[in-house]
Amino acid sequence: MNKMILLLVCLLAFATLPAGAEEATEKTTEKPADKPAETVEPMHFESSGSVRIGGKNIEYTATAGTLVMKNEKDEPIAEFGYTSYVQKGKDKTDRPILFAYNGGPGSASFWLHMGILGPVRTVVEDVAFTSTGPFRRVNNEYSILERADLVMIDPVGTGFSRAAGETEGEAFWGVDQDIASVSDFIARYITDNGRWQSAKYLLGESYGGIRSGGVAYYLLANHSISLNGVILVSPYMDFVAGNAGIRIDLPQVNYFSTFAATAWYHNAVADRPGDLQQFLREAEAFAVNEYAPLLHKGSRASAEERQKVLAGMERFTGISADYWDKANLRIDEGRFTKELLRDRGKVVGRIDSRFTGDSINHIAESMSYDPFFPAVGPAFTATFNDYYREQLGVETDRKYITSGKLWTRWDERHAQPGVGQWRKVPIANTGVDLNHAMIQNPKLRVLVQQGYFDLATPYGATQYFLDHMELPRELRDNISVKHYEAGHMMYLHPDSREKFSRDLAEFVR
Repeated sequence: MNKMILLLVCLLAFATLPAGAEEATEKTTEKPADKPAETVEPMHFESSGSVRIGGKNIEYTATAGTLVMKNEKDEPIAEFGYTSYVQKGKDKTDRPILFAYNGGPGSASFWLHMGILGPVRTVVEDVAFTSTGPFRRVNNEYSILERADLVMIDPVGTGFSRAAGETEGEAFWGVDQDIASVSDFIARYITDNGRWQSAKYLLGESYGGIRSGGVAYYLLANHSISLNGVILVSPYMDFVAGNAGIRIDLPQVNYFSTFAATAWYHNAVADRPGDLQQFLREAEAFAVNEYAPLLHKGSRASAEERQKVLAGMERFTGISADYWDKANLRIDEGRFTKELLRDRGKVVGRIDSRFTGDSINHIAESMSYDPFFPAVGPAFTATFNDYYREQLGVETDRKYITSGKLWTRWDERHAQPGVGQWRKVPIANTGVDLNHAMIQNPKLRVLVQQGYFDLATPYGATQYFLDHMELPRELRDNISVKHYEAGHMMYLHPDSREKFSRDLAEFVR
C-alpha cells in the first residue's frame, strides 16, 4: 500500500512540472560550448620622416606596431611591440640593423628611444628637475640612424606588448623566458622584413645587458643568426658581482670605486684632488689591494688592519670611519645615497649619482626615492606619448606601459651554457653566454659604454665580469670599453651624449 502511494505522489509531481522543464533540466547538465578563440590582430602604423645629422637629412620609414608571435601549434602567444626606422632608398644588404631595448626587467624602450637612438630627442636639463611642462622634443642629431636602421623593442609586459591567447604573462617573465622571446621576435622580424643579409647588432641598457648576453648566444644556437656586434650600455650582467647588500663581499668591492666617484663629485671628501681619474685609480687600487683582503679575512683581521682600512674608506667615500665600522665595513647603494649628504639634508641619485634631491626622512637608513626619476621621468613620458600618437600616428586606447615593474615577479633562474640545459643555476650571469657566443663567432665584437656615476650598475662590477670572461687572449681585442663622466643614462649629460654618439657610430661603422 505504501509503495502505491509513493508511486502516485511521484507521478503527480512529474505531471505538475511546467512544459519544457525536463528539457531545461537536461540542458543545464550539458557542458557549455567552447568559446571561439579570440582573434589577435597585429597593430601597424606606418609613416615617413627625416632626421638631420651632420648637416644632411636622412629620410626614413617609421613603423610602430606589434607582431603576433605564435607557438608551434600556430596559436598566438604574444603581441610583441616595436618601433622601426628604415632609411629610404638604401639596399638592405648594405645597411646594418640595430635592435635595442632597455632593462628593468620591466622597462619599456622609450628611454633609449627618446634619449639617444631615435630621430627625436627629449630635452631635459642635466642634473636638474625638468618636471613641469610644456616639455620639448627636438631633432636628434646624435641618432644612430646615420649608421644603421633601428628597431626599438618592448618586451612582453612593457609598452604595448602583452601575452595573448591562452598564454599568461608569467610565460615571458624570467631570465630564460625573456631571452627566448626576444630572440624569437628578432628572428621573426628579420624574416618578415628581409634582413637576413644585413649586418646585425644588439644594444641593451642595464638589465638589457643580461638579456643581450643571453640573446647573442640564443640567436646563434637556436636560429643560426650570428651578430656583428653587441653594445652593452651600463650593463647588469652578473647577479652576484652586481648586487651589494646580499651578504656577499664581492659586490662590496665592485661598488667601492663608484662610491668614491660620487663622493668626489659632491665635494664630500677631504683634500679632494682636482683630477677625477687619478682619484679613481687610487680608489680602485685600495679596493682590490686593501679592502678586499680585509673582507676576506673577516673576524681574523686584526684591530690594526681594520682601523687602517676604515681610515681609507673614510678618505675615499667621505663617510666616517665610525659609520663604516658600525656597518661592519659593508653598505649597499641605498644606504650610501642616504648617508653621503645627510648633513646637507640631501639624498643622492642611484641611477645617476650626480643628481640630488631633498631628503624626506632625515633619520632613515636608506633613500626614500631616487631623485633621478622625478627629475627626468615626466619629460620622457610626456614627450614619448605625444610623439608616438601625434607624429607616428599610433591610434589605440591601449596604455603604453613605461614600467611594468616585472622584477617583483621575475624568475631569476638561468640555464647557463656549460652546466647542462637540464639544470638551471638559481641566479644569472650571462657574461658566460656572451663568452660562448664570442668563441663560436670569433668575429663578434663587443662595445661597453659605462658611466662613472652609476650606482645601479657600477663600473667596477662591469669591469669584473669582463675580466672574468674565459676568452682566448686574441678575442679580448674584440672588446672595447668607453667611460663617461655621467651616470646610468650617460646620454643625458651633454658632453657624454656627444661622445656616446661618436663611440657608437664608430663601432657600427
